[in-house]
Amino acid sequence: MAKDKKQPRPQAITPKGFRDYFGVEVTERAAMLNQIAGVYHRYGFEALETSAVETVEALGKFLPDVDRPNEGVFAWQEDDSDWVALRYDLTAPLARVYAQFRNDLPTPYRRYAMGPVWRNEKPGPGRFRQFYQCDADTVGAATVAADAEICAMLSDTLEVVGIPRGDYVVRVNNRKVLNGVMEVAGVLDPNDPDKFVNERGIVLRAIDKLDRLGTDGVRALLGEGRKDPSGDFTKGAGLSPEQAEIVMGFMDARRDSGAATVARLRELVTGSNTGNDGVNELETIAELLDAQGYGADRIVIDPSVVRGLGYYTGPVYEAELTFEILDEKGRPRQFGSVSGGGRYDDLVKRFTGQEVPATGVSIGVDRLLAALRAKGRLTATAKGPVVVTVMDRDRMADYQAMVAELRNAGIRAEVYLGNPKNFGNQLKYADSRNSPVAVIEGGSEKVAGVVQIKDLVLGAQIAQNATLDEWKERPSQYEVPRSELVAKVREILDGQN
Repeated sequence: MAKDKKQPRPQAITPKGFRDYFGVEVTERAAMLNQIAGVYHRYGFEALETSAVETVEALGKFLPDVDRPNEGVFAWQEDDSDWVALRYDLTAPLARVYAQFRNDLPTPYRRYAMGPVWRNEKPGPGRFRQFYQCDADTVGAATVAADAEICAMLSDTLEVVGIPRGDYVVRVNNRKVLNGVMEVAGVLDPNDPDKFVNERGIVLRAIDKLDRLGTDGVRALLGEGRKDPSGDFTKGAGLSPEQAEIVMGFMDARRDSGAATVARLRELVTGSNTGNDGVNELETIAELLDAQGYGADRIVIDPSVVRGLGYYTGPVYEAELTFEILDEKGRPRQFGSVSGGGRYDDLVKRFTGQEVPATGVSIGVDRLLAALRAKGRLTATAKGPVVVTVMDRDRMADYQAMVAELRNAGIRAEVYLGNPKNFGNQLKYADSRNSPVAVIEGGSEKVAGVVQIKDLVLGAQIAQNATLDEWKERPSQYEVPRSELVAKVREILDGQN
């Protein structure tokens, strides 16, 4: 009788494009989410949590990677034949929520949401298929004052989380202006919006890659196409040289002041009502921000911003970090974008048949955390718990009583639960946990009614830098009455802070 084939063991690897997050990273993210939520809340926005799974129909097809067969989402078919997918952002679910509960929600509805999103895209360095976003949106406000407010709030948020003025800029544009330029260039017909839709999609993606590809790369994508260094060819929009130059002129329209940029854009959209409306909106946004004290050192009008998602209909904005970091090859480069958003007046209309104005912003938390690490504003370690060591297995109740007292006093603490036979391993464990203090009570300490409290932070510093005399002057281990355990531990922790 043949033996059953032994099943191979599963590989312990993370799926491609995903990663695991450990203690300090999770703690840093939670702290940043609280800071961002504080700003959003101060501006009057209310929290909302939506399902991680939506119907494919509700999500719509708005991702820029339109050439992929699955449209960039993780989707599957349910038993009742409905297709569902993991959300690729937090905005499409908001449109569904507002359409579903619009009779119960205030108008305008101001909400913020935070959580992971998933995109079935090609992963790369620093680019994952699951990442966190923090969104804030206003639904039901047609005035561009809502857009100006979002830009101001984005600026405030960056400064609150630790990006100082001068290290970032919020760049603002308007898709109506770009549509006006494409109308002038002959790739948008106001009477037939579906005409040239593929070409416009390529133009949008090309402009959005200006920082990465440069003007020559964008010009190639506006024309016949571009071959990258690996030999892969990307088909272009097929614009004539004259049409391409009109689009390139739009990207080069930024001037030294917002007023000068607006004047240049008005020249470029001459003859297009849509384009002229967009310029007027940009002018209003600039005036509103200036009245609040948000100058060009924080927010600027920049025609090169287009945003890749296909649902934007008006003002769009992007927060870019302007300081330099070193890439994986040691070359200096600017950190780049950490946030973006815009107006999407047609998204709710897909559900209701009626136009509902909306605008919002999304912050990429993981990228923002990476930026703070690159600037040295986040430490790589976090303080661990106080460790109560175990000298006698039979006295586990005594040690649990100690740790309970520490916890009840608001001090993070744990009892060592490994094999207590080797005391040195217990201290190694405390080091691996980055513990600030170790508590020791052997049989003799129990009889004497005392405990030994070891300042692990000071002990490590003395061991590395101090002479023997300094060691004697600065003890890192203290013997105190058992009743003073909590008070002494708190004193040591306060000194370390």
